[in-house]
Amino acid sequence: MATMNISVPDQMKVWVENHIAEGQFSDASDFVRDLIRKAQYNEAERAYYQAAADAGFASGFEEIAIEDILPGIKKRTGRT
Repeated sequence: MATMNISVPDQMKVWVENHIAEGQFSDASDFVRDLIRKAQYNEAERAYYQAAADAGFASGFEEIAIEDILPGIKKRTGRT
């Protein structure tokens, strides 16, 4: 495993130490690894949704009146 040194303000150091003391993480490295994993997941999720949006835009637009889709929305949500 590689080693990386980081510097943080005192306030952030205390915040991380509090999470470690609460038992959420074993040490600062565990905390940073968790943050990186979450950032990687969020980046992949954003890329997925961006690709879906791009595909949607590329497929073109269709003009639909709200009156045509409102009954279906009400049915799915159980509203009348």
